[in-house]
Amino acid sequence: MSEQQEHPPETAELEAEVARLDDRFRRARADLDNYRKRTARDVDRLVAERTDALIGDWLEVADSVDRALAIDGEGAVGDGLRAVADQIAATLARQGVERAGAAGEAFDPERHEAVDVRAATDRPDGTIVEVVRPGYVRGGRVLRPALVAVAQRPRDDGAA
Repeated sequence: MSEQQEHPPETAELEAEVARLDDRFRRARADLDNYRKRTARDVDRLVAERTDALIGDWLEVADSVDRALAIDGEGAVGDGLRAVADQIAATLARQGVERAGAAGEAFDPERHEAVDVRAATDRPDGTIVEVVRPGYVRGGRVLRPALVAVAQRPRDDGAA
């Protein structure tokens, strides 16, 4: 029986070693899981940033087509430009891009940038009266604020 008494201390040491190794394994597995999640978030963020940058480049193309239509929107050239503008709009829509800013909307400093203030008696203060350059939003993020002219009621300061 003296042989049996020698085994329990070895068994206790082995159990302690197994517990230590199991703890290290669990920590390593948790670290790996955290690394995977962090890497996935980083990749998603980088893809979104690159996509937004690419879309930003296309917004310049859309602006150029809009300016060309404003200059000469008649005839075959106008028809061709409208077709290109429609194609660009459809491509942007597939990417979740929406225009921001329209005449009659209330000014929102998160989505609009006021470039002009115009006296208006027929509209409330802060109403957009003209969109100078459209803005665009994607997934709730402003890719580019709209440049707008905003209404302001004339002030009656009582001066003669």
